[in-house]
Amino acid sequence: MSNGEDGADDAEEPATDDEDTGTADASDESTELATTEDFDERCAAAAEALDAAETEADLDDVEATLDAIDDDLPPVPEADEEDEEDPEDPHAEARDELATLRDDLADARGPYASDVIDEIENAGDAIDDGDWTEQGEDEVVDAVTAATESVSAELDTDLAAPTTLGETGDTLAAVTDAVADADLDADADSEHIETLVDAAETLSADVDAAEEWADLSVRESLRAEGYYDVLGHTKDFPMEWAALKEHEQRGNTEMILLALDSLDSDFMEEHCLNALERMGPRAATDEAIETMLARAEKRDKPAIRILGKMGATEAVETLIEYVDADSDAPLQKVTFRALGEIGDERAVQPLADQLLMDNDTVRPQAARALGLIGDTRAIKPLSETLKADDEAAVRAQAAWALRQIGTKRALEAVVDHGSDGTFIVQTELDKARDALDAAVPNA
Repeated sequence: MSNGEDGADDAEEPATDDEDTGTADASDESTELATTEDFDERCAAAAEALDAAETEADLDDVEATLDAIDDDLPPVPEADEEDEEDPEDPHAEARDELATLRDDLADARGPYASDVIDEIENAGDAIDDGDWTEQGEDEVVDAVTAATESVSAELDTDLAAPTTLGETGDTLAAVTDAVADADLDADADSEHIETLVDAAETLSADVDAAEEWADLSVRESLRAEGYYDVLGHTKDFPMEWAALKEHEQRGNTEMILLALDSLDSDFMEEHCLNALERMGPRAATDEAIETMLARAEKRDKPAIRILGKMGATEAVETLIEYVDADSDAPLQKVTFRALGEIGDERAVQPLADQLLMDNDTVRPQAARALGLIGDTRAIKPLSETLKADDEAAVRAQAAWALRQIGTKRALEAVVDHGSDGTFIVQTELDKARDALDAAVPNA
């Protein structure tokens, strides 16, 4: 009995650890497979629901379903520190399908009134940022007018169309207000919203296509600005030069500046600058002075000459900075001349200080500039230069400058010099004596 009982006991002994493990592994694999299939089925059902959705509420339900699937998905398996490769994710396909469904859901939503407003506001920003040609301005106005009329018709309202580019901002603001006030429902008013979206997108496309200056070649840009309008049937070559000469004759400073800024040509740059210099005060517009001053701040000598010819007092402070540029004699000479022609008294003392500089070719220009300014404060330093300078050219210019100042004291300073063995100096002395005799008869 005992043996039988023992045999029975043996038959009823529990399975070994290995057998337990094998049974558990098979169960886990079955559970995992079923779970994966469950997620696939749930995603497929969500896809069918998305295809069948007709309202925003239906889409909200689909989104809730996708959120539930996402919440139920186990985390992506992480690799152990000892593993060289990432473990396989049994739900990778479900995750990919879920992401695709979310994209499809986003595409299925709308359009909304807010989409219309955003599109119109973006077009308005593009209009504000654009650098429009005259033709482009008309095209922008036409585009806004068309959009305004479309929105007015769709919303059964009366919005005023713009007549100028400057009015387009207010017009578009009124259009977006009208769309917002209509309180359109994405379901009930879907057809209205789609029509408005089309109008807004057409507006953006038309604004994008409108002509800006950057869209034109240089010659097209000049033609659009009317640069060539002054040309008759006979044209010198190149046309730009022929037009430039005519603009100089007519005093069209703005057109000369346009050519200077637009044409990438050393030839035309030189002729534009020469034209401005010859025009002198006639060319002294605010824009021209500002343009030349920007160049002068980079020590551009032609620009400094032009500022002098223009009599641009705005340039005096900048030019005074170059008076002491002893290492650049050509810059000093052109600066002295420009300051003299401008004739501003602020330059008197800086120029008088240069009468003592070592450079024999620059000192005469300092003296001459003082004569051009004509300020009586220069009489004393010029008189001392006339008496003491070893260079005849400097003495001659000092005498000339005193004659230009022209007061009795200035003329007497020249005459008091007596005589000079150098012809050019003596000539100035004689002219000063004649001028003094004429001013003071029987003196």
